[in-house]
Amino acid sequence: MRAFSLAVALGLIGITFAAAAAERPIMQKGRAFSESDVTIKKGDTLLFVNDDSVTHNIMSNSPGNEFNVGAMAPGVSTPITFNDEGQIMVICAIHPRMKMTVNVTK
Repeated sequence: MRAFSLAVALGLIGITFAAAAAERPIMQKGRAFSESDVTIKKGDTLLFVNDDSVTHNIMSNSPGNEFNVGAMAPGVSTPITFNDEGQIMVICAIHPRMKMTVNVTK
């Protein structure tokens, strides 16, 4: 009952809480991404996890979402937050067949 009273009180004084952005893991194994096409919301983060036995270099040249994480040794994880809507092509600069599409929505 106390939690309900606090929630009502906060609502009455106009305090709102923004929804937390999500983090979603994307594994790299066998020189491939665990997913080839993902849809996330603006502000969400993909955690690229190198679960492979080789180094990868995850990058994107898509306008508004350019990044290059550099060499990711096996066991390394790198978060990338997507702040602009659109369709983003993500590749491994070392292994050209490693490709995935990230669709960022509102």
